[in-house]
Amino acid sequence: QVQLVESGGGLVQTGGSLRLSCAASGRTFSNYAMGWFRQAPGKEREPAGISWSGGITYYSDSVKGRFTISRDSAKNTVYLQMNSLKPEDTDVYYCAARYSNPPYDSSWLDGMTYWGKGTLVTVSS
Repeated sequence: QVQLVESGGGLVQTGGSLRLSCAASGRTFSNYAMGWFRQAPGKEREPAGISWSGGITYYSDSVKGRFTISRDSAKNTVYLQMNSLKPEDTDVYYCAARYSNPPYDSSWLDGMTYWGKGTLVTVSS
């Protein structure tokens, strides 16, 4: 049974940093796109950052230059380092995964397969 468990969310002031972690279990995720999505109340879920096993990454324009996604294949864990946080980064952050033909494919656009339950990030002004 595949499980994605997020941790690291919390309350931080504007300009601060947080690191989110997602521990994956149930299979080896070496050929999976793994990423972080964010969702505010009443809004659609949107990607923040996605990582492919070949080292390719994608970032939304809203987080580019401030967030960094990384993965530790040995630990089946993906991280999201968030710096220079802004109040508009306040969201629930979800970890997600989908099989991807190496080194990269666009299948993630059709939707991710596995999802965590989310972790709340609140940035105070």
